[in-house]
Amino acid sequence: MADYIAVVIVFLMGVGAVMVFSAGANLSYELDLSRFYDFPGLRQIMFFPIAVLVLLVASCLDYHWLRIRETWWKSPALWLLLLSILLLGLVLIPQLGTQINQARRWLRLTIGSASVSFQPSEMAKWTMVLVLAAICSKWGVGIRRYWTRFLPLCMLIGLVCGLIVIEDFGTAAFIALMSFVILIVAGVRWWHMLTLLPVGAVGFGAALLQSPHRLKRVEAFLYPEKWGDTVAYQANQSLIALGSGGFWGKGLGEGICKYGHLPEDTTDFVFAIVGEELGLLGSVMVIGLFVLFLALGMTVALRCRDRLGRILAAGIVLTIGTQAALNIGVVTVVLPTKGIPLPFISAGGTSMLLSAAAVGVLLNIASQTGIGEKLDESTDGAR
Repeated sequence: MADYIAVVIVFLMGVGAVMVFSAGANLSYELDLSRFYDFPGLRQIMFFPIAVLVLLVASCLDYHWLRIRETWWKSPALWLLLLSILLLGLVLIPQLGTQINQARRWLRLTIGSASVSFQPSEMAKWTMVLVLAAICSKWGVGIRRYWTRFLPLCMLIGLVCGLIVIEDFGTAAFIALMSFVILIVAGVRWWHMLTLLPVGAVGFGAALLQSPHRLKRVEAFLYPEKWGDTVAYQANQSLIALGSGGFWGKGLGEGICKYGHLPEDTTDFVFAIVGEELGLLGSVMVIGLFVLFLALGMTVALRCRDRLGRILAAGIVLTIGTQAALNIGVVTVVLPTKGIPLPFISAGGTSMLLSAAAVGVLLNIASQTGIGEKLDESTDGAR
């Protein structure tokens, strides 16, 4: 099972490297290898083998090291959580955080002539998956205690999402969604979740009102004809790219929407370039790879014999699958426009490397599934 998952993910990363290179073609500049890191296509090609290496290394590490120990300072998952919270706070400081497209979401490290950016919210996303799975495994059925288990976890989720939502509403909402999905997988009572609806509705409304641009995006989604030349322009160009590809596509590298017509064509809207150049056939193949990954990954989760591996596998698979569905929904204008990248396809080193590491953990779980290994009763949770 692990081998099949690895092949699917490596194939997705390969498709991503090719499509980002194609989408990154621009008539306004000439290729200059001395500025290698400034070209998104070349960066993605560089990250491809690194991500494969990260995938292999992570698959060799026993996932049980993520469990919560009796003494919290010996728990790697909790240290990752503290580091993520620290980085989320640092990125909000104007002197430290880098602002791109009117949003401060990156920390930038200059190495010689190259400038490497890192997105703490991506790290926080995967950290929450790991931490929640570890805590829920530790507590076992005790997760059903409302005041002493469920609410403290909700406060933790609120803290992380609160730091992110200041600059990135879409990622914060996605992390909140996946966090509660993991809690449901872990066995939280449904009525506990329902008690959060009023708080969630108020928080959602406040986050929208915080930024007029967010309200305009919602309005543009509902009334695209009114905002066709402004807020809805990107969505309209995405549909044009998808529609112009037809069944077979225009051919790899032959698309024209990437020449200044479609913003963010290498990142959030790279799937539109897939549709234009590879057509409906190529788009269905990419979607099929994600569906195959979901099927294989959930099979691993269902077959896993211990609680930590089961919750962790489900969290990793559902996070990647849901993110892919949301991105494709945005590109096809089924959902309002928001900055959610397509896993392993969109340009972005932080997302690609961390997602590869997460899948490496999934591969380790798959390799141990069926061996009959179980956690000790003490690590399986208080009952």
